[in-house]
Amino acid sequence: MTIVQSAALSRTTFAADRLRPVRLWLYGLAAFVLLMVVVGGITRLTESGLSITSWRPISGTIPPLNQAQWQAEFEAYKQIPQYSVLNSWMTIDDFKYIFFWEYLHRLLGRVLGVLFLVPFFVFLVQKRFTPQLALPLFGLFILGGFQGLLGWWMVSSGLTELTSVSQYRLAAHLTAASILFIALIYLPRALEPGRVGGQVRQFNLWSATVLLILLVVQIAAGAFVAGIDAGMGYNTWPLMDGAIIPDGLGVMQPLWRNFFENALTVQFIHRGLAYLIIAYVAVLLWQQHRNGGFGGVHGWLPRLGLLVLVQIVLGIMTLLHAVPISLAVGHQAMAFMLAGATMAYIADMRRAGR
Repeated sequence: MTIVQSAALSRTTFAADRLRPVRLWLYGLAAFVLLMVVVGGITRLTESGLSITSWRPISGTIPPLNQAQWQAEFEAYKQIPQYSVLNSWMTIDDFKYIFFWEYLHRLLGRVLGVLFLVPFFVFLVQKRFTPQLALPLFGLFILGGFQGLLGWWMVSSGLTELTSVSQYRLAAHLTAASILFIALIYLPRALEPGRVGGQVRQFNLWSATVLLILLVVQIAAGAFVAGIDAGMGYNTWPLMDGAIIPDGLGVMQPLWRNFFENALTVQFIHRGLAYLIIAYVAVLLWQQHRNGGFGGVHGWLPRLGLLVLVQIVLGIMTLLHAVPISLAVGHQAMAFMLAGATMAYIADMRRAGR
Protein backbone atom coordinates (compact mmCIF):
# COMPACT_ATOMS: atom_id res chain seq x y z
CA MET A 1 0.00 0.00 0.00
CA THR A 2 1.41 3.39 -0.96
CA ILE A 3 1.66 6.33 1.43
CA VAL A 4 -1.09 8.13 -0.46
CA GLN A 5 -3.40 5.09 -0.23
CA SER A 6 -2.65 4.72 3.47
CA ALA A 7 -3.44 8.39 4.13
CA ALA A 8 -6.67 8.12 2.15
CA LEU A 9 -7.70 5.04 4.15
CA SER A 10 -6.90 6.86 7.40
CA ARG A 11 -9.09 9.81 6.42
CA THR A 12 -11.91 7.47 5.41
CA THR A 13 -11.68 5.60 8.72
CA PHE A 14 -11.67 8.86 10.67
CA ALA A 15 -14.71 10.13 8.80
CA ALA A 16 -16.56 6.84 9.30
CA ASP A 17 -15.87 6.87 13.04
CA ARG A 18 -18.74 9.15 14.01
CA LEU A 19 -18.33 8.33 17.69
CA ARG A 20 -14.79 9.70 17.91
CA PRO A 21 -15.92 13.22 18.95
CA VAL A 22 -18.24 11.63 21.50
CA ARG A 23 -15.38 9.64 22.99
CA LEU A 24 -13.13 12.69 23.15
CA TRP A 25 -15.94 14.64 24.83
CA LEU A 26 -16.39 11.94 27.48
CA TYR A 27 -12.67 11.71 28.14
CA GLY A 28 -12.62 15.49 28.49
CA LEU A 29 -15.45 15.31 31.02
CA ALA A 30 -13.49 12.68 32.98
CA ALA A 31 -10.48 15.01 33.06
CA PHE A 32 -12.73 17.83 34.25
CA VAL A 33 -14.10 15.64 37.06
CA LEU A 34 -10.51 14.89 38.08
CA LEU A 35 -9.84 18.64 38.17
CA MET A 36 -12.87 19.06 40.42
CA VAL A 37 -11.53 16.33 42.72
CA VAL A 38 -8.23 18.21 43.00
CA VAL A 39 -9.98 21.49 43.77
CA GLY A 40 -12.30 19.70 46.18
CA GLY A 41 -9.27 18.24 47.97
CA ILE A 42 -7.75 21.70 48.36
CA THR A 43 -11.13 22.97 49.58
CA ARG A 44 -11.20 20.29 52.26
CA LEU A 45 -7.58 20.73 53.33
CA THR A 46 -7.92 24.51 53.63
CA GLU A 47 -11.20 24.02 55.54
CA SER A 48 -12.96 26.20 53.00
CA GLY A 49 -16.02 24.06 52.39
CA LEU A 50 -18.31 25.86 54.82
CA SER A 51 -17.45 29.39 53.68
CA ILE A 52 -20.57 29.59 51.48
CA THR A 53 -23.56 28.90 53.71
CA SER A 54 -26.32 28.83 51.10
CA TRP A 55 -27.01 26.93 47.92
CA ARG A 56 -28.07 29.10 44.99
CA PRO A 57 -27.61 27.05 41.82
CA ILE A 58 -28.17 29.99 39.43
CA SER A 59 -27.52 33.25 41.28
CA GLY A 60 -24.60 31.69 43.14
CA THR A 61 -22.66 31.66 39.89
CA ILE A 62 -21.89 35.35 40.42
CA PRO A 63 -19.43 35.97 43.29
CA PRO A 64 -19.61 39.02 45.59
CA LEU A 65 -18.83 42.11 43.51
CA ASN A 66 -18.58 44.87 46.10
CA GLN A 67 -17.72 45.38 49.74
CA ALA A 68 -21.34 45.19 50.89
CA GLN A 69 -21.84 41.82 49.24
CA TRP A 70 -18.59 40.50 50.71
CA GLN A 71 -19.64 41.69 54.15
CA ALA A 72 -23.01 39.95 53.79
CA GLU A 73 -21.30 36.65 52.93
CA PHE A 74 -18.91 37.09 55.85
CA GLU A 75 -21.77 37.82 58.25
CA ALA A 76 -23.54 34.66 57.11
CA TYR A 77 -20.35 32.66 57.76
CA LYS A 78 -20.11 34.17 61.25
CA GLN A 79 -23.41 32.48 62.15
CA ILE A 80 -22.07 28.91 61.88
CA PRO A 81 -20.10 26.98 64.54
CA GLN A 82 -16.91 26.76 62.48
CA TYR A 83 -16.43 30.52 62.74
CA SER A 84 -17.37 30.92 66.40
CA VAL A 85 -15.39 27.90 67.60
CA LEU A 86 -12.37 27.84 65.26
CA ASN A 87 -12.12 30.94 63.11
CA SER A 88 -13.28 33.92 65.17
CA TRP A 89 -9.85 35.47 64.50
CA MET A 90 -10.61 35.82 60.78
CA THR A 91 -10.76 39.14 59.00
CA ILE A 92 -12.75 39.61 55.83
CA ASP A 93 -9.54 39.17 53.82
CA ASP A 94 -8.94 35.79 55.48
CA PHE A 95 -12.52 34.88 54.66
CA LYS A 96 -12.05 35.78 51.00
CA TYR A 97 -9.29 33.17 50.75
CA ILE A 98 -11.44 30.25 51.94
CA PHE A 99 -14.44 31.59 49.99
CA PHE A 100 -12.37 31.41 46.79
CA TRP A 101 -11.79 27.65 46.99
CA GLU A 102 -15.40 26.75 47.77
CA TYR A 103 -16.67 29.14 45.11
CA LEU A 104 -14.26 27.67 42.53
CA HIS A 105 -15.34 24.13 43.39
CA ARG A 106 -19.02 24.99 42.99
CA LEU A 107 -18.37 26.97 39.81
CA LEU A 108 -16.56 24.00 38.25
CA GLY A 109 -19.60 21.86 39.07
CA ARG A 110 -21.86 24.28 37.17
CA VAL A 111 -19.42 24.40 34.25
CA LEU A 112 -19.37 20.60 34.17
CA GLY A 113 -23.13 20.60 33.70
CA VAL A 114 -22.84 22.98 30.74
CA LEU A 115 -19.97 20.98 29.26
CA PHE A 116 -22.20 17.95 29.36
CA LEU A 117 -25.51 19.30 28.16
CA VAL A 118 -24.40 21.46 25.23
CA PRO A 119 -22.30 18.81 23.42
CA PHE A 120 -24.88 16.15 24.30
CA PHE A 121 -27.65 17.95 22.42
CA VAL A 122 -25.30 18.87 19.57
CA PHE A 123 -24.28 15.24 19.12
CA LEU A 124 -27.90 14.17 19.45
CA VAL A 125 -28.94 16.52 16.63
CA GLN A 126 -25.99 15.31 14.55
CA LYS A 127 -27.13 11.71 15.20
CA ARG A 128 -23.66 10.71 16.31
CA PHE A 129 -25.14 8.18 18.69
CA THR A 130 -28.28 6.11 18.75
CA PRO A 131 -31.23 6.65 21.11
CA GLN A 132 -30.08 3.49 22.91
CA LEU A 133 -26.74 5.13 23.66
CA ALA A 134 -28.33 8.48 24.49
CA LEU A 135 -30.02 6.98 27.56
CA PRO A 136 -26.85 5.88 29.41
CA LEU A 137 -25.17 9.12 28.37
CA PHE A 138 -27.97 11.15 29.91
CA GLY A 139 -27.73 8.87 32.93
CA LEU A 140 -24.23 10.26 33.43
CA PHE A 141 -25.73 13.75 33.59
CA ILE A 142 -28.19 12.59 36.24
CA LEU A 143 -25.31 11.06 38.19
CA GLY A 144 -23.44 14.37 37.96
CA GLY A 145 -26.49 16.27 39.20
CA PHE A 146 -26.86 13.82 42.07
CA GLN A 147 -23.23 14.48 42.92
CA GLY A 148 -24.05 18.18 43.21
CA LEU A 149 -26.92 17.42 45.57
CA LEU A 150 -24.63 15.24 47.65
CA GLY A 151 -22.19 18.15 47.82
CA TRP A 152 -24.77 20.49 49.31
CA TRP A 153 -26.05 17.73 51.63
CA MET A 154 -22.45 17.39 52.82
CA VAL A 155 -21.98 21.15 53.35
CA SER A 156 -25.29 21.47 55.19
CA SER A 157 -24.06 19.01 57.82
CA GLY A 158 -21.56 21.60 59.05
CA LEU A 159 -23.83 24.63 59.28
CA THR A 160 -25.61 24.03 62.59
CA GLU A 161 -23.73 21.86 65.10
CA LEU A 162 -20.46 20.58 63.62
CA THR A 163 -17.35 22.67 62.96
CA SER A 164 -16.67 20.70 59.76
CA VAL A 165 -18.69 18.55 57.40
CA SER A 166 -19.81 15.08 58.39
CA GLN A 167 -17.24 12.45 57.44
CA TYR A 168 -20.10 10.16 56.42
CA ARG A 169 -21.41 12.69 53.92
CA LEU A 170 -17.90 13.52 52.73
CA ALA A 171 -17.34 9.82 52.01
CA ALA A 172 -20.63 9.62 50.10
CA HIS A 173 -19.69 12.72 48.06
CA LEU A 174 -16.20 11.47 47.16
CA THR A 175 -17.36 7.93 46.43
CA ALA A 176 -20.06 9.23 44.09
CA ALA A 177 -17.40 11.33 42.34
CA SER A 178 -15.26 8.22 41.85
CA ILE A 179 -18.20 6.31 40.35
CA LEU A 180 -18.92 9.19 37.96
CA PHE A 181 -15.24 9.35 36.98
CA ILE A 182 -14.85 5.65 36.22
CA ALA A 183 -18.16 5.65 34.30
CA LEU A 184 -16.78 8.50 32.15
CA ILE A 185 -13.72 6.32 31.48
CA TYR A 186 -15.61 3.11 30.79
CA LEU A 187 -18.13 4.38 28.27
CA PRO A 188 -15.76 5.95 25.71
CA ARG A 189 -13.32 3.08 26.14
CA ALA A 190 -16.10 0.60 25.40
CA LEU A 191 -17.03 2.61 22.29
CA GLU A 192 -13.54 2.35 20.78
CA PRO A 193 -13.73 0.65 17.38
CA GLY A 194 -12.03 -2.68 16.69
CA ARG A 195 -10.91 -5.46 18.96
CA VAL A 196 -8.05 -5.63 21.41
CA GLY A 197 -5.45 -8.38 21.30
CA GLY A 198 -4.83 -10.85 24.07
CA GLN A 199 -6.58 -13.88 25.49
CA VAL A 200 -9.17 -12.94 28.10
CA ARG A 201 -10.57 -15.45 30.53
CA GLN A 202 -13.51 -14.93 32.85
CA PHE A 203 -11.03 -14.93 35.72
CA ASN A 204 -9.31 -11.85 34.28
CA LEU A 205 -12.54 -9.88 34.20
CA TRP A 206 -13.61 -10.92 37.69
CA SER A 207 -10.19 -10.28 39.24
CA ALA A 208 -9.98 -6.80 37.70
CA THR A 209 -13.52 -6.04 38.90
CA VAL A 210 -12.56 -7.05 42.44
CA LEU A 211 -9.57 -4.70 42.19
CA LEU A 212 -11.82 -1.87 41.08
CA ILE A 213 -14.17 -2.48 44.02
CA LEU A 214 -11.21 -2.47 46.42
CA LEU A 215 -10.03 0.84 44.98
CA VAL A 216 -13.44 2.49 45.34
CA VAL A 217 -13.69 1.21 48.92
CA GLN A 218 -10.21 2.60 49.56
CA ILE A 219 -11.27 6.00 48.17
CA ALA A 220 -14.19 5.98 50.59
CA ALA A 221 -11.84 4.98 53.43
CA GLY A 222 -9.57 7.88 52.47
CA ALA A 223 -12.56 10.21 52.73
CA PHE A 224 -13.11 9.07 56.32
CA VAL A 225 -9.42 9.71 57.04
CA ALA A 226 -9.80 13.23 55.63
CA GLY A 227 -13.16 13.81 57.30
CA ILE A 228 -11.85 13.36 60.84
CA ASP A 229 -8.27 14.53 60.12
CA ALA A 230 -6.99 11.06 60.97
CA GLY A 231 -3.88 11.65 58.87
CA MET A 232 -2.74 14.44 61.18
CA GLY A 233 -1.73 11.91 63.82
CA TYR A 234 0.28 8.69 63.95
CA ASN A 235 2.73 10.11 61.41
CA THR A 236 5.16 7.18 61.41
CA TRP A 237 5.61 4.24 59.09
CA PRO A 238 5.64 1.22 59.01
CA LEU A 239 4.83 1.25 62.74
CA MET A 240 1.68 2.98 63.91
CA ASP A 241 1.73 4.37 67.43
CA GLY A 242 4.83 2.21 67.98
CA ALA A 243 3.29 -1.07 66.87
CA ILE A 244 2.21 -3.00 63.79
CA ILE A 245 -1.24 -3.41 65.34
CA PRO A 246 -1.70 -0.52 67.81
CA ASP A 247 -3.76 -0.60 70.97
CA GLY A 248 -7.03 1.28 71.09
CA LEU A 249 -8.59 0.16 67.81
CA GLY A 250 -11.89 -0.69 69.49
CA VAL A 251 -12.20 1.75 72.39
CA MET A 252 -15.45 3.34 71.19
CA GLN A 253 -18.85 1.86 71.91
CA PRO A 254 -20.70 0.57 70.05
CA LEU A 255 -17.87 -1.13 68.20
CA TRP A 256 -18.93 -0.03 64.68
CA ARG A 257 -18.22 3.63 65.51
CA ASN A 258 -14.49 2.87 65.59
CA PHE A 259 -14.51 2.13 61.86
CA PHE A 260 -15.72 5.64 61.06
CA GLU A 261 -15.02 7.91 64.06
CA ASN A 262 -11.89 6.59 65.82
CA ALA A 263 -8.91 8.32 64.15
CA LEU A 264 -6.58 5.45 65.05
CA THR A 265 -8.87 2.79 63.61
CA VAL A 266 -9.80 4.79 60.52
CA GLN A 267 -6.14 5.34 59.60
CA PHE A 268 -5.31 1.70 60.42
CA ILE A 269 -8.04 0.52 58.02
CA HIS A 270 -6.75 2.84 55.29
CA ARG A 271 -3.24 1.45 55.72
CA GLY A 272 -4.50 -2.13 55.79
CA LEU A 273 -6.48 -1.70 52.58
CA ALA A 274 -3.36 -0.29 50.91
CA TYR A 275 -1.37 -3.39 51.88
CA LEU A 276 -4.19 -5.62 50.66
CA ILE A 277 -4.36 -3.83 47.30
CA ILE A 278 -0.62 -4.00 46.64
CA ALA A 279 -0.56 -7.71 47.58
CA TYR A 280 -3.57 -8.38 45.36
CA VAL A 281 -2.02 -6.62 42.36
CA ALA A 282 1.24 -8.51 42.93
CA VAL A 283 -0.70 -11.80 42.78
CA LEU A 284 -2.46 -10.72 39.57
CA LEU A 285 0.89 -9.84 38.00
CA TRP A 286 2.39 -13.18 39.03
CA GLN A 287 -0.57 -15.17 37.73
CA GLN A 288 -0.66 -13.34 34.40
CA HIS A 289 3.09 -13.79 33.99
CA ARG A 290 2.56 -17.56 34.37
CA ASN A 291 -0.49 -17.64 32.11
CA GLY A 292 0.76 -15.99 28.95
CA GLY A 293 2.47 -12.74 29.86
CA PHE A 294 1.46 -9.15 29.31
CA GLY A 295 0.79 -8.95 25.62
CA GLY A 296 -2.26 -7.19 24.21
CA VAL A 297 -4.87 -6.06 26.67
CA HIS A 298 -2.91 -7.40 29.64
CA GLY A 299 -0.32 -4.70 29.08
CA TRP A 300 -2.52 -2.76 31.48
CA LEU A 301 -1.43 -4.92 34.43
CA PRO A 302 2.21 -3.72 34.69
CA ARG A 303 0.94 -0.14 34.38
CA LEU A 304 -1.50 -0.75 37.22
CA GLY A 305 1.32 -2.22 39.29
CA LEU A 306 3.42 0.89 38.71
CA LEU A 307 0.52 3.20 39.59
CA VAL A 308 -0.10 1.27 42.81
CA LEU A 309 3.55 1.67 43.81
CA VAL A 310 3.44 5.41 43.09
CA GLN A 311 0.23 5.68 45.10
CA ILE A 312 1.72 3.81 48.06
CA VAL A 313 4.77 6.11 48.05
CA LEU A 314 2.54 9.18 47.85
CA GLY A 315 0.46 7.90 50.74
CA ILE A 316 3.50 7.24 52.93
CA MET A 317 5.02 10.63 52.14
CA THR A 318 1.70 12.35 52.84
CA LEU A 319 1.55 10.63 56.22
CA LEU A 320 5.17 11.26 57.22
CA HIS A 321 4.90 14.96 56.37
CA ALA A 322 1.58 15.37 58.27
CA VAL A 323 -0.62 15.89 55.21
CA PRO A 324 0.79 18.82 53.22
CA ILE A 325 -1.69 20.02 50.63
CA SER A 326 0.44 19.18 47.57
CA LEU A 327 1.09 15.57 48.57
CA ALA A 328 -2.42 14.96 49.90
CA VAL A 329 -4.08 16.26 46.73
CA GLY A 330 -1.66 14.25 44.58
CA HIS A 331 -2.49 11.15 46.62
CA GLN A 332 -6.21 11.66 46.12
CA ALA A 333 -5.88 12.38 42.40
CA MET A 334 -3.70 9.30 41.92
CA ALA A 335 -6.37 7.16 43.58
CA PHE A 336 -8.85 8.30 40.94
CA MET A 337 -6.36 7.74 38.11
CA LEU A 338 -5.65 4.23 39.39
CA ALA A 339 -9.37 3.44 39.51
CA GLY A 340 -9.78 4.92 36.01
CA ALA A 341 -6.92 2.84 34.62
CA THR A 342 -8.45 -0.29 36.16
CA MET A 343 -11.78 0.54 34.53
CA ALA A 344 -10.04 1.06 31.18
CA TYR A 345 -8.47 -2.39 31.58
CA ILE A 346 -11.89 -3.91 32.22
CA ALA A 347 -13.41 -2.12 29.21
CA ASP A 348 -10.58 -3.28 26.95
CA MET A 349 -10.98 -6.87 28.13
CA ARG A 350 -14.66 -6.75 27.28
CA ARG A 351 -13.76 -5.43 23.84
CA ALA A 352 -11.22 -8.23 23.40
CA GLY A 353 -13.92 -10.77 24.08
CA ARG A 354 -16.50 -9.51 21.61
